[in-house]
Amino acid sequence: MKLQTFKIGGVHPEENKLTSDKVTQVAALPTQAVFPLSQHIGAPAKPVVKKGDKVKVGTMIAEAGGFVSAPIYSSVSGTVFKIDEAIDATGYRKPAIIINVEGDEWEESIDRSDKLETLADHPELTPEEIVERIKVAGITGMGGAGFPTFIKLCPPPTAKAECIIINGVECEPYITADFRLMMEHADEILVGLDLLMKAAKVEKGYIGIEENKPEAIQLLTEKTANDPRIEVVALAQKYPQGGEKQLVDAVINRQVPAPPAIPVNVGAIVQNVGTAFAVYQAVMKRKPLFERYTTVTGKKVKSPGNFLVRMGTPMRNLIDACGGMPEGDNKVLAGGPMMGKALMSIDVPVCKGTNSVTILSDEDAHRKAAQPCIRCAKCVSACPMGLEPYLLAVLSEKKMYERAEAEEIVSCISCGSCQFTCPSHRPILDNILQGKAAVMGIIRARNAKK
Repeated sequence: MKLQTFKIGGVHPEENKLTSDKVTQVAALPTQAVFPLSQHIGAPAKPVVKKGDKVKVGTMIAEAGGFVSAPIYSSVSGTVFKIDEAIDATGYRKPAIIINVEGDEWEESIDRSDKLETLADHPELTPEEIVERIKVAGITGMGGAGFPTFIKLCPPPTAKAECIIINGVECEPYITADFRLMMEHADEILVGLDLLMKAAKVEKGYIGIEENKPEAIQLLTEKTANDPRIEVVALAQKYPQGGEKQLVDAVINRQVPAPPAIPVNVGAIVQNVGTAFAVYQAVMKRKPLFERYTTVTGKKVKSPGNFLVRMGTPMRNLIDACGGMPEGDNKVLAGGPMMGKALMSIDVPVCKGTNSVTILSDEDAHRKAAQPCIRCAKCVSACPMGLEPYLLAVLSEKKMYERAEAEEIVSCISCGSCQFTCPSHRPILDNILQGKAAVMGIIRARNAKK
């Protein structure tokens, strides 16, 4: 089997897929659910409920707050306790809707049967209808970025989609939620791909999966054997292969230019496997996005596992379901060790983009003291975007933002390969992220004046 991969940079973190053989469990309902209004890139959603309102599972509680936005649905039935602020994974207090859970009553419009619905059964579904159902269901990218899915399916007039690429890479070293989803719901994912292809009006679909998931490669290859439109692409194991631009390079050998260019500018629309599954549920089952597959893991965690969890559930509940917090000092991440965000509180709720809760012991999380740069250029070799991370870090530290912009700091995908590979343990990515945020702010201010 010929393995494909991206051409520039990349690293090989130690793999710790501790939960790959753990069948997904349904997480218990919380007693109170918290729904931040910013669970996606773009404008926060606007509440459409008020204190004291009764809601069911699948009731819209917040509508899209603009074009680049997405509605939010209750994952529980009960009473709106209050509309207030709550700490989310960023560590900041953000507007949120808090619901006290009472029972588990679902909206009657949701089809809860296990019957597999295929596109052949529903010739009435036009591309426009599929996109509309995806939009109404509040689906955003489930791989972590959280971009509203319907917008990806409506590219600008200057770009033409030629294929859909389903991202089944899951290159973060600990996370297995996408792998379990592929193993347990392959048929639904393939119908989701079919729907995405029809919505985007393309005739070619790819599913990219890394070589460390041979069971998923085999299963999906067998299931697509009689469909010449769909190709399962086995990829060499290399981080960050799950990055959109790296995946496009690996699968169809096309390079996406620097921002503002996006994959569709070279003919590809990339969607995570979790997004494809959510699309199937939204279009075929009228089920809005209110639950997701999430891994809870860590070397010292007593019983790590994979969960189907309702959004709004505190991460504390999931940690408790895995045997509680390990003894000693721990660092808890929303996401994996390469790109996850360290949490200030484990009462932060699971949101649309929460693919993992990773608990690192002090031994694994402790940073070594930064030493002077030895000019080895390992960070340059590792950067999958072909940037010069050491330079961008220095420019950011010295607030030389005009030069940082000229050196394409906005192309950084925050993968952490530079910091991971640095023998001097320098905080390269930390500095770049601060500089990138400042440069993005300058660009937005400049564009606002035009």
